[in-house]
Amino acid sequence: MDLNEDRVAELKHLRSQSKDGVIRLEESNFRRFMATTKPRPYSLILFFDASQLHANTELKLVELRKEFGLVATAYAKHNEGTDADAKVFFCDLEFKKMQGVFQLFGVQALPHIRSVAPGSEDQKVSEEMNPGEFPRTAEGIASFVTAKTKEECGPIERPLPLSKGQIWALCILILLASPFLLKFVTSPNSPLREPRLWCLGALMIYFFSVSGGMHNIIRKMPLFMQDHNNQGKLVFFYQGSGMQLGAEGFVVGFLYTLVGVLLAIVTHFAPLVRSKTVQRLVMFLVITVSFVAVRKVISLDNWKTGYWIYAFWPSRWM
Repeated sequence: MDLNEDRVAELKHLRSQSKDGVIRLEESNFRRFMATTKPRPYSLILFFDASQLHANTELKLVELRKEFGLVATAYAKHNEGTDADAKVFFCDLEFKKMQGVFQLFGVQALPHIRSVAPGSEDQKVSEEMNPGEFPRTAEGIASFVTAKTKEECGPIERPLPLSKGQIWALCILILLASPFLLKFVTSPNSPLREPRLWCLGALMIYFFSVSGGMHNIIRKMPLFMQDHNNQGKLVFFYQGSGMQLGAEGFVVGFLYTLVGVLLAIVTHFAPLVRSKTVQRLVMFLVITVSFVAVRKVISLDNWKTGYWIYAFWPSRWM
């Protein structure tokens, strides 16, 4: 067995011993896997970690390490049994045991993810994952890996928020409580028979949906983040289609909900007003505010993604 076959076999073995497909490297085997005696046939995706910084909630190293593990699991599952299975390996390095390697790559701040390309080049040609280009989520890391290695990572499968035991317990609780809930719902004085309550609930669900509330929960997106160029400045709107902060979702969701409420006013309440002057005034205000809100959504989308919505007049109007 030659050097590369031996290295690939050992990397596969170490990966199989890991729970999430991420290989914990030591300084000795790291230098062996990085050796350029013979060109490497594989890429290494390195996650630089430091256990003493896990308590720092601003860095979110623990959460990012979990996202990194999701990508490694997805890649191994997606490429199992193919040639790509031996082309990319995900590894993490602990600062306490790998200080020399941290210095070798010039790692001065965490989080830090880096791609080492195959071939005979050393660490100087490795590339750091830029958070401005690739968001620090499993999907962002997967995009980074695909961009640098040209290999697909496959779909990201996130674990369920509840275990099977918790789901069964919740089902039993709902079953036991169902008679009391049924009595509460069918009662003539039940607040659930109040139309205004249902209207408010519908608005809340609509706002939650269009503002990306589920996206924020699943991906644990922050409302805002610090500006990398100015630590004293907060960023509420992230420029780039790869990530959406919670605040920008809520702002756009509010604009969507505002337009919807204004349309409801026009169709349900304005016709009840007897004064034609008041009706025209309401219509003018609704059209003006709706136009401004829609224009703002379009301009934000253009700023964020670079795409622009163009209006085309019917040819017979020209």
